[in-house]
Amino acid sequence: MLTKHAQELDDVTFQDLINRAARPVLVDFWAPWCPPCRALAPTIEAIAERFDGRADVAKVDIDRSPETAAAHGITSIPTVLIFRGGRLVDRVTGVQPRARYERALEAAGAKR
Repeated sequence: MLTKHAQELDDVTFQDLINRAARPVLVDFWAPWCPPCRALAPTIEAIAERFDGRADVAKVDIDRSPETAAAHGITSIPTVLIFRGGRLVDRVTGVQPRARYERALEAAGAKR
């Protein structure tokens, strides 16, 4: 369920984006068979639109990228990770209010 603003990452492209990003990165770990993941998708899309130019927003399908999911300890989906400067700075598991994800991005340096 790739959105028009969030880029899809996989086992090959994930670390490159995280390491080269000059701004915070929000990554949604999801699967197409996961109802809560599908429920979260519009929120992720809205965040991608709102933070366009201030943060990168990406999605990782755990079925297609099992190495990346395992490397980051993804045991429950949806899980959203926030990175800054190549380092993990926040983790949000389960569907949370949009404001929770926005606060995490702002705390990581994505200014309004």
